[in-house]
Amino acid sequence: MKKIFLTLATVGILGTSAFAKIDGGKKAEPASVSFAVQSEFDEQFSDATNVVWTVTANTQKATFVEDGTPKTAFYNLQGEYLGVTENVPYRAIAAKAQKEIAAKYNGYSIGDVIKLTTNDSNAGFDQVVYFVDLKNSTNEVLLRVTPSAGVFFFKQIK
Repeated sequence: MKKIFLTLATVGILGTSAFAKIDGGKKAEPASVSFAVQSEFDEQFSDATNVVWTVTANTQKATFVEDGTPKTAFYNLQGEYLGVTENVPYRAIAAKAQKEIAAKYNGYSIGDVIKLTTNDSNAGFDQVVYFVDLKNSTNEVLLRVTPSAGVFFFKQIK
């Protein structure tokens, strides 16, 4: 499960900025998405528009718009819901975390901030977590920030 979570987070960070439009349609009907996932998605995200499905080696993902906000929902290949990501403003993370990031990563600029929401409270990690992309002239890092203002190095990007 942890590997799927890390994959989900990485894919979410790198993949949420590309949202395609499907002729104003409500749902896509690709043959490669399982019926169970399509049904669960339709129930869970009934207000979703501009849905685009992608199936990878590890996940089935729906990129869509809900209430004017672009989002991406992830399901494993067995059809289990893993979580949903969306871009959020930097101010969405706790002020204490912002101060810690400013102190530890002086000289870095803030890139994307992605909010990941899962529904698995027994998995050993927070149900809501933020990923903050930071860049300077030579490095790019990804931080994981918890709602309680914990700041953790997640991944070196560059």
